[in-house]
Amino acid sequence: MNVKNNKRRRASREKIERAFIGLLQEREIKEITVSDIIKRAGLNRSTFYANYMDIFDLADQTREILEKEFSNLFADYDYFNERSGALKMFTHIKENQLFYNTYFKLCYDDKHLVSVYDPKRAEKEQLDGNIKYHIEFFRNGLNAIIKLWLAGGCQESPEEMAEVLKQEYRGR
Repeated sequence: MNVKNNKRRRASREKIERAFIGLLQEREIKEITVSDIIKRAGLNRSTFYANYMDIFDLADQTREILEKEFSNLFADYDYFNERSGALKMFTHIKENQLFYNTYFKLCYDDKHLVSVYDPKRAEKEQLDGNIKYHIEFFRNGLNAIIKLWLAGGCQESPEEMAEVLKQEYRGR
């Protein structure tokens, strides 16, 4: 019986996800086929389709898992100590480059971006009138910095990147 959370099904999904993530590091999503995934995972086509509608369903589910993991990282985030929060974020990114490279590759439509935004700080700064513009500006800027850092292989230390973010935010 192929119950939603049985061991065999979970193991198959994990194999498919690992194969997919590996392939994403080598090529673009549009160049990946179900055949490529099942061959690398050592599974058959029916196993793939028992778990996913198509590659884009797999991509969406993988992206959701990655977003949830990222959100959990900041579940206890101290909004009033942004230096330690930025350092925590950049340290996590450096230690999990495959995770973040995969995430950004799955954001092919740019509607889903990784970023932490501090609504308490926005309230404190009284940005209510233009909050939607401020949030969008902050998210896109932060994501651009992260993508650039990842593209360079995270050469700078997390401490240096936290300082870059602080300087760009100009002590707001």
